Amino acid sequence: MDEQLRIILIIIISVSIFGLIVFVFVKNYIKNKIKNLLEDKKKLK
Repeated sequence: MDEQLRIILIIIISVSIFGLIVFVFVKNYIKNKIKNLLEDKKKLK
């Protein structure tokens, strides 16, 4: 039982870290995309 619990915790922690990294990359990508769109809109005016 102890070995199974350890494996489950390792999987949960790994998925959490991976999800956090993906979240940060997506957040920065969307932030840059919005920034570029706003700059393009200002240039058109």
